[in-house]
Amino acid sequence: ILNPVNVTSLNVSTVTEFILLGFSFPTNLAPALFFIILLAYVLIVAGNILIIGLYCTSQGLHIPMYFFLCNLAIADTISTNVILPVLLVGIIKHSYKLSVASCLAQGYLYYFAGVAQFFLLDVMCYDRYLAVCYPLRYPLIMHTKICIVLVTGVWFSSFLINLSPSVLIMALSFCFNKINHFFCDVGPLLQNSCYDTSSSLQLLLHLNSGLLFFSLMVIVISYGNIVKEVCKLHSAEAKKVVSTCLSHALVVTLFFGSCIFMYVKPVQNQGSDDYDKKAAVLSTVAVPLVNPYIYTLRNQIVRNILKGNQR
Repeated sequence: ILNPVNVTSLNVSTVTEFILLGFSFPTNLAPALFFIILLAYVLIVAGNILIIGLYCTSQGLHIPMYFFLCNLAIADTISTNVILPVLLVGIIKHSYKLSVASCLAQGYLYYFAGVAQFFLLDVMCYDRYLAVCYPLRYPLIMHTKICIVLVTGVWFSSFLINLSPSVLIMALSFCFNKINHFFCDVGPLLQNSCYDTSSSLQLLLHLNSGLLFFSLMVIVISYGNIVKEVCKLHSAEAKKVVSTCLSHALVVTLFFGSCIFMYVKPVQNQGSDDYDKKAAVLSTVAVPLVNPYIYTLRNQIVRNILKGNQR
C-alpha cells in the first residue's frame, strides 16, 4: 500500500539527517522571540517540577485528583523537553539539524506524551464528576488501586496507540531532508518520503479524529453533568465549583482546539503552513504554561502547603 515515487530523476540519496526549517521571521526579532520561549520553557519545567515535588512530599496531596495532576505534569514535562530546546536552537540558527533516528524519537515522544495528556484530562474530568455527583460513594469508587490502574492504562494505551504508526514510519525511506516545521511532526515528515503514503496513512486521519473527539466527548459529558448537578445548589461552594470548571474548560479549549486545527485534516496537509505552526506553539507552549496554575497552584490546599501551614 506504499507506492514508490519516481525519484531517479531527482538525483537524491538516502537521507541521514533532517533540517527543521522552523518559523519565518525577521532576524532582528530572534533575540526577543528566543527570550520569550526560554522564559516559557523555564516556567513550564519549574511549575511541573514543583507539582511533582509537592505531591511526593506532602501527605495532604495524596488524593486521586493530585495523583492524576502529578501524571499530567510528567506528560507536560516530557512534551516540553522534547520540543522546546529544539525550537530555541532553531530560533537562533534559523534551522536545526538532527538525525533521522532523533527525528523519529522526537515525534514518537511528542505523540506519546500528547495522547497521555488526552486520556489524563479524561480521567481527571471523570474523577471530578464522581466527586461532585456521587460524594458519598466517591471514596469507595476512586480508591488507590483504581487510580493506579487508570494511570497505568493511560500510559500503556498511549504507548500502544503510537506504536503502529511509528513502526510504519520507521519502515519508510526518505528522499528529501527539509521539514517545514519546528519539530518532527508526522505530516511534514511524511512529505519527505520516497513513497506515496496518502492511501495507507489516511488511517492516521481517522485515528487522530477518533482519538480527539472521543476524548473531548468524555470531558464534555463529565463537565456537563457536573454543571447540571451544581446548578441545583445555591451555595458559595457551588459557585467555586463552576469557577473551577470554567478555568479547566479554558485549558481544554486551547489544547483540543489547537490539536483539532492541526490534526483533523488529511495527514499530508498537516503542518503545511504557518497557521499550523502557530497552533503547535499554542499546544506546546501556551497550554503547558497555564496548566500548573489553572489545575494546581490556584488551589487553596496547595497554597497552604507552599506557605508551610499544612503538610
